Amino acid sequence: MLTFHRVQPFLDPLFPLEMHAARFDALLTSIAGSFNVLTLGEAHEALTHGKLPPRALVMTFDDGYADNATVALPLLQRHGLRATFFVSTGFLDGGRMWNDTVIETVRACPKPELDLADFGLGRFTLGSPVQRRAAIDAVLPKIKYQPLDQREPWIAKLREAAGHPDLPDDLMMSSEQVRELHAAGMEIGGHTVRHPILTETADDQARDEILRGRAALEALIGAPVKVFAYPNGVPHRDYDHRHVAIVREAGFQCAVSTWPGAVRPGEDDFQWPRFTPWDAGDARWFARLVACRYGRRAAPQGAKP
Repeated sequence: MLTFHRVQPFLDPLFPLEMHAARFDALLTSIAGSFNVLTLGEAHEALTHGKLPPRALVMTFDDGYADNATVALPLLQRHGLRATFFVSTGFLDGGRMWNDTVIETVRACPKPELDLADFGLGRFTLGSPVQRRAAIDAVLPKIKYQPLDQREPWIAKLREAAGHPDLPDDLMMSSEQVRELHAAGMEIGGHTVRHPILTETADDQARDEILRGRAALEALIGAPVKVFAYPNGVPHRDYDHRHVAIVREAGFQCAVSTWPGAVRPGEDDFQWPRFTPWDAGDARWFARLVACRYGRRAAPQGAKP
């Protein structure tokens, strides 16, 4: 099972290893010629009934970026492939995820230097994409594991230090684009409302995020939402047995983590692993995929309630 986030129209100099249209098109050519591609729900159903085809593969997209609809969807359709899209509903229709606010603030900062003393990080020169990326990589971990209500003050400090540059408001999908994906035969999955780190969230709030996100998506597409992806998705660090139990009791069909690996018979239906195809060339990611499929890996111990 492959994990994607964005598929940008062109290579992003700040994130040169991230997926872009030309690279994604080439990857889909390899996938279409080598695998039997299913949605997550289809793969779960087939595995449950012992009917999973050989070389089965699932492609998933997290968060709900607009380029999933404008760039990835046409390429998937060109190759006759389907995918599963996990959407955080709180950012639809002009919203922006906190990490993208960090990225775009540093990207657009007009200053030659960014003073991050408030973050305990000192000063960063912004003379090149590499230097701007270094500042981004330093700031993100400082905010990532803050509770939702404590992220905003940190974001405000960064915006002030950067001189409040204008930021894009079209990074995430519109409601209509989610409907477009569904109408095109793509699977829509839950991913909470505001993408919190569930382990840093009170249990009742975590349940509300999971259930309210699904309800919003079902109202949007007029169909059941049966699959779920844990935000961030690292077992024990980002979610634990409490959240597995919430997802199971809510009646989802299955759920996925970001624990690296290939799905095997007997896998916990609510903690399927995923694989990131972020190598520089086909040969490297195919080699990693084979190693992931046939090599040993440790299961996320203790996550089952």
